[in-house]
Amino acid sequence: MTGVPGGPGPGPGVLSTPVGGVRRCSRTACGRAAVATLTYVYSDMTAVLGPLATYAEPHCYDLCAEHAERLTAPRGWEVVRLAPDLVPPRPSDDDLLALADAVREAARPRTPEPVPAALEGAGVEVGRRGHLRVLRDPS
Repeated sequence: MTGVPGGPGPGPGVLSTPVGGVRRCSRTACGRAAVATLTYVYSDMTAVLGPLATYAEPHCYDLCAEHAERLTAPRGWEVVRLAPDLVPPRPSDDDLLALADAVREAARPRTPEPVPAALEGAGVEVGRRGHLRVLRDPS
């Protein structure tokens, strides 16, 4: 349990999962990807089913397409559906092209930048740690 003294995790508090990761359906034993978020408005006796929320919240339930479509509310409650199409979005062509460009850029060999003439005789490189260089004093 995260946030429980003696348990794994960084410490107390509520941790939210960004949408960038794949969130799973909140229903027990369902491992499908979530496509909608269910929130209850107790004062209005309303269950609101909308698009997948930006962050996983402890008072909301993420549901897969099957469970979102079969959702029923208690007697006397109203269900408001704000997510008409509950199909997970497919990557667009722009997303795939941007990913391909990023892979090409990362694979491209890098050429060292030319050293300006003013710094050329400033020192001799003696060591390196990561992006830092150790230079010997020319004098």
